[in-house]
Amino acid sequence: MTIRLTLWACLAAVTITANAEAAPARKRGAKRPPARAAAKPVPKPPATPVTPGIMVPRPVTLTKATPAETRAHAVWMLRAALNVAALQCQYSPFLRSVDNYNQMLRKHGPELVAAQTVLAGHFNRTLKRGGPAAFDRYNTRSYNSFSTLDAQYNFCWAAAQAGLAVRMANVGTLAAIAAEQVPLVRAALAYVPPAAGLNGADVVVPLLPSLDLISETD
Repeated sequence: MTIRLTLWACLAAVTITANAEAAPARKRGAKRPPARAAAKPVPKPPATPVTPGIMVPRPVTLTKATPAETRAHAVWMLRAALNVAALQCQYSPFLRSVDNYNQMLRKHGPELVAAQTVLAGHFNRTLKRGGPAAFDRYNTRSYNSFSTLDAQYNFCWAAAQAGLAVRMANVGTLAAIAAEQVPLVRAALAYVPPAAGLNGADVVVPLLPSLDLISETD
């Protein structure tokens, strides 16, 4: 009887030892690694609204431009947009269009001069002759590319936001501000907000009641 109990005790000890060796030792207090969350898809930017049937001026582009010339072009387009706004958007003093333009000239003057020098060099580099004349035409087309009648209210609002961003920007960051704001200002040229009351497709003109002529003899 004693021999059987001893054999059962030995078998039980061997079984417990084997199970302990098979299971990996886990430290007390050890935390399990957090489960990796599934990557969320990057949301697409909202589509820019467009009002069909309005006149949208053509943008000005450069051909065979270097990265430095592309940055200078963005700065010069921002200057042209704020210049046009200073002339066309004085109907609202809250937009501060004239003040925004003057503040840009004072605060970011050296950056504007540098952009002008780079652009003048671009036309001298890409044209065999007539570089200064081509630069003058480029300036004229730059102003015209922001001149609008249909979307003037929306353009003035967007230009005011761009002017505010320029006022708040640090010196030396005008190129980055221009790369961000010029596309927004250009998008404003193609959209007339319904609140402006100028979108012909949404305007319903009530019919006037017919008036019968009354004879003087009656």
